[in-house]
Order: sequence, then structure tokens, then C-alpha cells
Amino acid sequence: MTARTIQQLFDLTGKTALVTGGSRGLGLQIAHALGEAGAKVMISSRKAEDLEVAVAELQGAGIDARWVAADCAKDTEITRLADETLQRMGDVDILVNNAGAAWGAPAEDHSAEAWDKVMNLNVRGYFLLSQAIAKKSMIGRKSGRIINVASIAGLNGNPEGMNTIAYNTSKGAVLNFTRALAAEWGKYNINVNAICPGFFPSKMTMGTLKAMGEERLAAGAPLKRLGDDEDLKGLAVLYASAAGKHITGQWLAVDGGVSVVTGG
Repeated sequence: MTARTIQQLFDLTGKTALVTGGSRGLGLQIAHALGEAGAKVMISSRKAEDLEVAVAELQGAGIDARWVAADCAKDTEITRLADETLQRMGDVDILVNNAGAAWGAPAEDHSAEAWDKVMNLNVRGYFLLSQAIAKKSMIGRKSGRIINVASIAGLNGNPEGMNTIAYNTSKGAVLNFTRALAAEWGKYNINVNAICPGFFPSKMTMGTLKAMGEERLAAGAPLKRLGDDEDLKGLAVLYASAAGKHITGQWLAVDGGVSVVTGG
């Protein structure tokens, strides 16, 4: 076989991607990346009005984008999301599990209800949607890419003042879920990998940024800055494309080096 060029390896033309939590922040950035590489993109989140704005932005960039409003913390909504995506878009080649929740409270005061909310969306939701898409689209075709958005919070504890034990626990679970699923589904030619973002300005991290201070967080990174609107693009396309066909069960931190100095 003639080796493909680098442009051919990263080309996603003809592929279809589903990105949860895709209406803003990191999910929208990933949706842009996959669409810019040639993929058709379905984005999902809970709020239709946010999705409409995001799809207009994607379409304005020349991307074939559509949306489905769904709550990935609910089993029936996950099933509906998978079925509607497959009905409207055809087979899903790339699944990006990104929808997530965080909760800030000291461990001794953290409620069980809040714990369950975080774990249901950040872990159970990833599993159920991966299972639904794989069974209905990827396993039979022996082809697929699953990208799980974890976090450097899943690699270690937090600095004093960042009380997010449920979030940290959930993201640690996502990393081992990624490894275990990659090992089990490799026989179906399904690659499963994770991205571990560091501190990016987003709605989910606003509490952390306010509590810790953006300047302090940036100063703690060897590259001395927070993540921006393009820092996840390259890794997302690598994992999704033929360029990453021999990578599975792995995670990579995109954090400006924070995990290097904190022992992640």
C-alpha cells in the first residue's frame, strides 16, 4: 500500500461525528476541528437555543452541522440521541463524549445528590452513549473512533480551594473507562482515547477561575497561559483521523504543562 500523505491522513471527508456538550466551550471547539477537517457534525446539549447559535456558527464556517437537544444524564435521552443521530446522519464514525458537570464543595459537605449528578453525566452517560453508538453503528462495520474528554483533574488532587472531589473522581473514572474499552473493543477496530484538558476559560470552569484567579492558574503552567479556542483542535483530529489509527487506550494532557509540575 502506498503511504498516504499527511494531508490525506488527517482528512475526515466523508466521516460523521457526534459531539456531546457541543454547543459551546471545548465541545464546540472540537466540533469546529472535526468539521474543518471535512466531517459532517451533529452536536448535542440540553438547550435548543444554544445549539441553534452554535450550528449557525459552524455552518457559517462552511461545516455541515446539525443539532439534537438531549440530556445525557438520562438513559431515555441517550437512546433518543443515538437513534435520531443515526436516522438523520447515517452511521457515526466519530463519537466525542464531552457533556459534563462539575460541583464545588468540600468533601465533608458534598451531598450525595450532587455526587450522583456528576457521576451520572460524566461517567454513566459516556458509557451508555458509547454502547449505543457502537452497537448500532460501529461494531458491525468494525470501524469507529471514540474520544472521551477527561481532565487533568482526573490525574491528581487539586490545589487548596478547589473542592471538586466528585468531578476529579469522575474524570479519573473516564481515564480507566477509556483504557478498558479500548482493550475490549480493539477487536472491532474501534479506537478509544481521551483528552485531558487543563484550565480553559469556559462556563464549567468559571467558578474555579474566579476562586483561584486566572493569573494564578496561568502562572502555575510552564507555558504561562490558559488554553484557548484552538488548543484542542489538533489532538481531536489526530484521534479521529487515519493519522491516529494505531493509537488506542491513551490519554494526553493539553494543559500548558500543568500536569508535569503537579505530578499527573
